[in-house]
Amino acid sequence: MASAPVYKRVLIKLSGEVLAAGQGFGINAARTKEIAEELDDLHRMSVEVAVVIGGGNFIRGGAQEAAGHIERVAADHMGMLATVVNALALQDALEKLHCFTRVMTAIEMNQVAEPFIRRRAIRHLEKGRVVIFGAGTGSPFFSTDTAASLRAMEIKADVILKATKVDGLYDADPAKVKDAQLVPEISYSDVLVRNLGVMDFTAISMCRDYKLPIVVFNLNVRGNMRKIVLGEKIGSLVHAEADVPQAVGH
Repeated sequence: MASAPVYKRVLIKLSGEVLAAGQGFGINAARTKEIAEELDDLHRMSVEVAVVIGGGNFIRGGAQEAAGHIERVAADHMGMLATVVNALALQDALEKLHCFTRVMTAIEMNQVAEPFIRRRAIRHLEKGRVVIFGAGTGSPFFSTDTAASLRAMEIKADVILKATKVDGLYDADPAKVKDAQLVPEISYSDVLVRNLGVMDFTAISMCRDYKLPIVVFNLNVRGNMRKIVLGEKIGSLVHAEADVPQAVGH
């Protein structure tokens, strides 16, 4: 493991559910504080940190459409607003640690956040501010995974850190196969062909086209983000190499 960060600028993709901490709905203040502490730890290492956060702890557009409850475009717009709620909660937790932040949204709401402007976002990062991107891409039918890939490329991030509740990708479904082994590396193409649940198809395709690596890791293990940034092999790396181990989703 390196003594200095191997990545200068990272984008971390968080699901909204991580802020709920198992309670199913809403925001758990204690868990949000823990996540903020880990982000602040990276910031104190002089790593430029950007975050894209989902809104699944409040609403998922696709799920609402499938259940016939709310028309998809309306549900997706509701989901975008939910991501802003989460972004503001994370901002509050970070600033209580004296970590300067900016929330930038794809839908303008100037009273609570800045509109996303690419050059301004990069400038915030260069000035040492943690930037939290809310409201997804600003368009319905696109997930926050796609928003993460898009923003990562726009700010020229070195890597996407995809936070999950499992250790990475496995050679078999660990819920069904007792001896399933963690796969440390896999290609974008293999992820797409096998339809793995790392990120959605659009997000993975974008990362493949621009050779943006993704590290899938377990957020529930404290310190994993720090270890990844310092070069330790944690979780599963998705990259452009074709000759890497095979994996299946879980």
